[in-house]
Amino acid sequence: MTESHAGIHVSGMQFSYDGRPPLFASFTLQISPGSRCLLIGANGSGKTTLLKILAGKHMVGGKDVVRVLNSSAFHDTRLVCSGDLAYLGESWSKTVGSAGDVPLQGDFSAEHMIFGVEGADPLRREKLIDLLDIDLRWRMHKVSDGQRRRVQICMGLLHPYKVLLLDEVTVDLDVVTRMDLLDFFKEECEQRGATIVYATHIFDGLETWATDLAYIQEGELRRLAKLADIRELENANNLLSVVESWLRSEVRLVKREPVLAPAQTSRTSPFDASPFRSSRHMAYYR
Repeated sequence: MTESHAGIHVSGMQFSYDGRPPLFASFTLQISPGSRCLLIGANGSGKTTLLKILAGKHMVGGKDVVRVLNSSAFHDTRLVCSGDLAYLGESWSKTVGSAGDVPLQGDFSAEHMIFGVEGADPLRREKLIDLLDIDLRWRMHKVSDGQRRRVQICMGLLHPYKVLLLDEVTVDLDVVTRMDLLDFFKEECEQRGATIVYATHIFDGLETWATDLAYIQEGELRRLAKLADIRELENANNLLSVVESWLRSEVRLVKREPVLAPAQTSRTSPFDASPFRSSRHMAYYR
């Protein structure tokens, strides 16, 4: 197994939702094993869709287009069944025992939810309960969003994973819990060689946490680099200021581009002059 395929490998991926212009066209991404990769971009840039594709929730053409742990992300169901590939996002439910998909808002105790996950290592479970400061007596229909999120995260991490995909899962957590969880993720990567892709808009403390960064703009990979190789960070106060400058430049570019009615567009459209626009974006306006 090559190192590239042991992590995450996307080659020439195309994807679109029904009836919409392509969100991804010839998209390529490679993340090495053991990486802690930040996935950044504006709202609507394709971060969540990419994570769902990597998690095998959307099918793309060709079994070799999207490979995780040297297996097809969509076609090889063993990835998820084995627990080697884990996904935690905004809309999430977990199969608990034989009860089927149990919503996190039901009238159940936190203990019932967490201990209902079969095959969990008791020591790992106890560590996560303590780390996330979970009271097992919590009733899930009465807790706050932050407390419910803690239970969700605990359940999703009970089985040791090899690849973990995170979509804004720390947004409801307080600062202390968030930093403790990030330390746990870092330990998982350094001690077990796990690979993590983390989409977030909260950058506090991530300068020393992340190893890699992937920046997506309108479904295109604009930058993939080691954090240590990003020159802008040398003169910036923090990662937030660097990402902010990229996103503001993106917004200014969009504002400068007039949106013409279909009858007015032509092959000499202003979109042709933009280095950030490809023919697939122009097709939407035609």
